[in-house]
Amino acid sequence: MSGEVVVRTRAGAVRGRVEDRLVVFRGMPFAEPPVGQGRFGAPRAVRGWDGVRDAFAFGPPPPQDTGLTGGAALPDRAEGDDWLTVNVWTPEPDPAARRPVMVWIYGGAYKLGHSGSPGYDARLIAGDGDVVVVSFNYRVGMEGFAHVDGAPANRGLLDQVAALEWVRDNIAAFGGDPDRVTVFGESAGAGSVAALLAMPRAAGLFHRAIAQSLPGTYFSDALARDIGTALAAEAGLRPTVADLSTVDPRRLVSAGQTLSAKMPQYLDRWGQVAPTVTPYAPVVDGDVLPTTPWRALASGAARDVDLLTGHNRDEYRLFVALAGRLRGITDEQAAAALDLYAPGGPDGARAYRAAFPDASPGELYERVQTDWLFAMPTLRLADAQRAGGGRAHVYALTWSAPSHGGVFGACHALDLPLLFGTYQADVGALLFAGVESSPEAEALSRRMRASWTAFARGGDPGWPAYDPARRLVQVLDAEPVVTAYPQEASRRLWEGYDFAELPLL
Repeated sequence: MSGEVVVRTRAGAVRGRVEDRLVVFRGMPFAEPPVGQGRFGAPRAVRGWDGVRDAFAFGPPPPQDTGLTGGAALPDRAEGDDWLTVNVWTPEPDPAARRPVMVWIYGGAYKLGHSGSPGYDARLIAGDGDVVVVSFNYRVGMEGFAHVDGAPANRGLLDQVAALEWVRDNIAAFGGDPDRVTVFGESAGAGSVAALLAMPRAAGLFHRAIAQSLPGTYFSDALARDIGTALAAEAGLRPTVADLSTVDPRRLVSAGQTLSAKMPQYLDRWGQVAPTVTPYAPVVDGDVLPTTPWRALASGAARDVDLLTGHNRDEYRLFVALAGRLRGITDEQAAAALDLYAPGGPDGARAYRAAFPDASPGELYERVQTDWLFAMPTLRLADAQRAGGGRAHVYALTWSAPSHGGVFGACHALDLPLLFGTYQADVGALLFAGVESSPEAEALSRRMRASWTAFARGGDPGWPAYDPARRLVQVLDAEPVVTAYPQEASRRLWEGYDFAELPLL
């Protein structure tokens, strides 16, 4: 193949470009821009067009916070309000090809992220795995997740459902099989995947799911309302569609950033979420998201969906490092973290110290927050899937990022440059800074892509299914091995804990 290729979608024809072994289509709308009368509304069906629409450039990202390292999260060239667009990488846009489809959902604490990020270039996944890869934008921050009176909850999740409906209706024209769709995502993307597993609106739109580093933060309706009121107050407004829809989205981004910095002051009202400085999360509203993913899966809601999930050994170290506190955690700070996050309050804090008697204050501080925020919610999702009669596979990434002498360890988001092979883009530029990709990194990267695409193809990533008796997981390291879950001490501390929606105190 060479040059340009035209494919017809239900809304109209689009023109993509041949890049290496693939045909790539970027910036195709799957819903109308959520502005004007559609501001803070559910996504609306896209209007059709005549002629052929060029699909050469990613659509503009939704309004959002700055990146984790403080830099701008948006490419300078991306402008406009056509936020809800979809992209496709395909080996062969032939309806007869019927290749497995993998739909990527980006993370970013529900307040940043966009599908045009260089770190999410899917050419290696699509090319090496012979699959069709789809990515898309969804609303984040106040536009997508803040409680707004008169607006549906979880608008960002509703955008994701609309994107999956676009996949169902159109992906065959791009060479994909609408009956073999796998959703995969990391961090808030994994939180979205888990929410989709629990959402009646998403039932039947995908058949396999991969959740990488699932955050356990889902808000109760009362907490979401209280935080939504505080967010609007930062802009001098009421939390209503009438007030907020008159304001430029960038002003609301600024209000969210201002409140984020103040969140630790709300500890007595917002509890565990206050120190996270993230005022957004899916809301258990009883409608869009009827219950938490763990309860839904344990009741059998996703028993027909194959699940692959896992986490990184040192998840929280990324945030400690970005705050410049790798060597600055005091015993008092560790004690406060244990009191707030360890299951069982003061007894749980003492149990953590007993389980890790040689741990430094910094190690305890990291360990309890890694466990609360990512590791134990991830493992518990597999337990819930098995309890509900479904199938699950689990991995643990223990390979250390090479930059700065390995100080980041196997931190949060390390799986992204490894999976996509984008070592010098986005977070990869930090975790692989000054380090050429080594044969060891390349081998692990290829292994991950092979496992993820094999799972998308047939439900088997290449290691045994997880069960609560043996708890076998794939440890991803320089020498990958299948073994019992490696963080057994933490697992025992959290045994029986209910990851409920976070309450308003």
